[in-house]
Amino acid sequence: MSRVPNTDQSQSFGNRFQPQGGTGKTKTRINEQITAREIRVVDSQGKMLGVKPTREALELAYSQELDLVEIAPQATPPVCKIINYGKYIYEQQKRDKIQRKSQHNHQLKEIRFKAGTDSHDFDFKTRHAREFLLEGHKVKASLMFRGREIVHQEIGMKLMEEFVEALKDVSKIDQPIHSEGRTLSVLLSPEKAVKKADASTK
Repeated sequence: MSRVPNTDQSQSFGNRFQPQGGTGKTKTRINEQITAREIRVVDSQGKMLGVKPTREALELAYSQELDLVEIAPQATPPVCKIINYGKYIYEQQKRDKIQRKSQHNHQLKEIRFKAGTDSHDFDFKTRHAREFLLEGHKVKASLMFRGREIVHQEIGMKLMEEFVEALKDVSKIDQPIHSEGRTLSVLLSPEKAVKKADASTK
């Protein structure tokens, strides 16, 4: 990864090139792409080196066979870190992956009933809903009326009320039971206070 600093004074700091190891989507500026005349420099160990002329910081990075990466362009002056650019991109992608995984871990789960759902199927689906809620997911339960079942909505309403009642110890109602065309729906979310209390008794 050996580099020779650009000593041609006729070439400006605005000289741009495609960084090696980039994803093609990043807007992070590195090395000769950095346009500020002065920057605040952080070394590869995270130590603040203070404000330096960009050329001086570039030469310092090159002398260590590392890159100068602009990590806080909005700061005054911009903050740049001396680091291997490939390593920087890898760590950034790892952080993004963890963040996406965290967001993905809490999602909306759906439970579907029929107006004629028997007690065995009801208990089975309610147990699944309980597991989802205890894992931190929201649960949307829906019941669709088919054909003439629509004239007996009270049957579906009773089933949905029993569903909510069976889960009241681990959930709270985000959206009460309501009609969506030929469907009854209810949205439940985890009751965190109950989860914490349960955990403390184990």
